[in-house]
Amino acid sequence: MINKDTTELLKECNSGIKMGIDSIDELLPSVKSERLKNILEECKSTHQRLENESHRLITRYGESTMEPHPIAKGMSWLKTNIKMAAEPSDSTVADLITDGCNMGVKSLNSYVNRYESADSEVVQLAKQVIRSEEKLCADVRDFLR
Repeated sequence: MINKDTTELLKECNSGIKMGIDSIDELLPSVKSERLKNILEECKSTHQRLENESHRLITRYGESTMEPHPIAKGMSWLKTNIKMAAEPSDSTVADLITDGCNMGVKSLNSYVNRYESADSEVVQLAKQVIRSEEKLCADVRDFLR
């Protein structure tokens, strides 16, 4: 029997992955550097693979996916558009990505700790997402100004 911690952590992972993909999609058209584009596209590809894995597990557990919270999406969209309007640069993109990664890492770590009896397979998925976010944050540091 699947426990509630497993399904809750899985839903939060899926939602966070979607939020990350949406953020990258929103920022990619503004990126000027080919290197930064490649970094973001590589991370998006990783997130899509992780989203597919989370969707497979959600289906296996008989659950439905969870969309990112509308307020979180709205606040992210607003922050992104205000910052990009004020300073449309790769540095701003890197700053927004760094903020998003840090929030994602913080949230997912708290969910891993909160849902401590989640199945190890789902905990490992969450940790893969965390590592992907940490890698992206490190990869965009050169663009921060």
